[in-house]
Amino acid sequence: MVDSLLVGLVMLVGLVGVVVPVLPGTALVLAAGVAWAVLVVDGGAGRWVVVGVMAALFLAGLVLKVALPGRRLSGELPRSTLAATGVGAAVGFVVLPPLGLLLGAVVGTYAAEARRVGPGAPARESTVRVLKAVGLGVLAELTAAVLMIGTWLVGLAVT
Repeated sequence: MVDSLLVGLVMLVGLVGVVVPVLPGTALVLAAGVAWAVLVVDGGAGRWVVVGVMAALFLAGLVLKVALPGRRLSGELPRSTLAATGVGAAVGFVVLPPLGLLLGAVVGTYAAEARRVGPGAPARESTVRVLKAVGLGVLAELTAAVLMIGTWLVGLAVT
């Protein structure tokens, strides 16, 4: 009972990690599921079915997290904007961890877009488009994490 509760708490931390970029997110949820199958549950194939479904959901979330923003922004962003976003995120993380990672990425994107399309409204619109695309990827990963936890809860009830 206590072991399963600890696994559930680790999964909740993983769920928070989907939104807070410092934590590993869905990987933590999957790792907790594997730990549950190996350390907590007594023998039986059901535990591995649960882990297999969780792994499939993990991979689907990972693919969608990358593919959805990339597809939505394909051809719209030059590499210089992506590089500025990465540099801004790194600087932000050093200056104000962990929130600075997000803020730095937004500032880096805006700065690159202001240089590319002009300051003010055009750069703001472009930055918002990027944020929406990235948000769609985060939503896909969050959905995968919630489904993974739901799968574990079903496995917990059945095994």
